[in-house]
Amino acid sequence: MARPQKRRKRRPENGRRFKKKVCYFCKEKIDYIDYKDVAILRKYMSDRAKIRSRRVTGNCTQHQREVAVAIKNAREMALMPYVSR
Repeated sequence: MARPQKRRKRRPENGRRFKKKVCYFCKEKIDYIDYKDVAILRKYMSDRAKIRSRRVTGNCTQHQREVAVAIKNAREMALMPYVSR
C-alpha cells in the first residue's frame, strides 16, 4: 500500500513570507459584536455586499461567526444591503 504524500505549505514565488492577520476583536478585546455598528461591519463585506471569508479578514473562528450573524441581523433590520450593484 502506497504512503500518502505530505502536503507542503506553498511559499510565494518571490520568497517573501506573509504576516498572519490578527483578529481585530481579540486584539481590541471586544466581547460583543453589535449589529447596529454598521461602520465596523462594513469592513467585513466586499464591494458587492458579500461577507468576506475568515481567511481574508483574519478573524478567529468564533468572531467570524459572530460577524456573520451580526451582518445578517443588520440586513434584516435594513441597516445594510443584501446586494449592491
